[in-house]
Amino acid sequence: MPQNSLRRSNGGVLSRLLLLLVLAVALSAGGLWWWADQPFKLPEIAQGEDSVDLQIPSGSSAGSISRGIAKATGGGAGQELLMSLWLRASGKASDLKAGSYEIVSGDSPRSLIEKIASGKQSLRAVTFIEGWNWRQVRAALAKAKHLKNDSAALTDAQLMERLGRPGVHPEGRFFPDTYRYAKGASDITVLRAAMQTLDKNLAAAWESRRADLPLKSPDELLIMASIVEKETGAAKDRATISGVFANRLKINMRLQTDPTVIYGLGESFDGNIRKRDLQTDTPYNTYTRAGLPPTPIAMAGSAALQAAAQPAETRALYFVARGDGSSEFSETLEAHNRAVDKYIRGR
Repeated sequence: MPQNSLRRSNGGVLSRLLLLLVLAVALSAGGLWWWADQPFKLPEIAQGEDSVDLQIPSGSSAGSISRGIAKATGGGAGQELLMSLWLRASGKASDLKAGSYEIVSGDSPRSLIEKIASGKQSLRAVTFIEGWNWRQVRAALAKAKHLKNDSAALTDAQLMERLGRPGVHPEGRFFPDTYRYAKGASDITVLRAAMQTLDKNLAAAWESRRADLPLKSPDELLIMASIVEKETGAAKDRATISGVFANRLKINMRLQTDPTVIYGLGESFDGNIRKRDLQTDTPYNTYTRAGLPPTPIAMAGSAALQAAAQPAETRALYFVARGDGSSEFSETLEAHNRAVDKYIRGR
């Protein structure tokens, strides 16, 4: 065979091989892109669950993340390899964020990686309500789904020490709000966030306080706010209720507020407050003791904190519930007694 013909023959073979290689790469790439959009075939999920968990520790490599995804989704070495290839091909390998994620039915490798790259963790939430006491907060934490109840093993004193507040009573020290957490997080993390949020709101309220406010410290403002929170039935009355208590403090008149008495009774309170309860002395009985009780009696929200810091200017010293959530305010005992006859005794 002539030398030129041999060269042309070899060149044709090389061209065909190169074309086949390009086609193989193209088919492989196309197959990888197709695979990336196929939903995972999730393993059997525990009863009551609708997803599988994926934990990505801080500092995880692309290889370890691929292994974690393959394990979580019930895949083997083949899926781990494909996941690793997809991470590199998609350019997302360096964008993945540590955290707690959920793989739900319908998730594909592409959608899962987008989720992890954007940091869309699987978060749960627990809500603390204005006016709740500490027992209710403890109960909410114990029932919160996928939240480790680490605080259950600690006494109140031990818990507050863990939170950096040794010697402080936990009542009212956490801000009522909704707190989100990663699955498997500790409830102590939630409490720390709630405590810090309360600190910020309390500091802001204290800074905005009226110059003539008869309260000596942020702690006293928090105690007053907790009382206002429990006494307020209608939002429009909140500042006036605070004004009544401020007026009483200014003239050394006892606060005589039922919610503090009820708090002092603790779990023995059966829903009915009796005359003997008002006459039985406890540190929280504001009928038998002057001034504020020793601690807050509940969690106070933003509105109660602001009302305690900026009470309405009023001459009222008394108020009674009208039965519709609102209150009737009076400047004199005689007027108050008439209001009690009308709204409580029905005379």
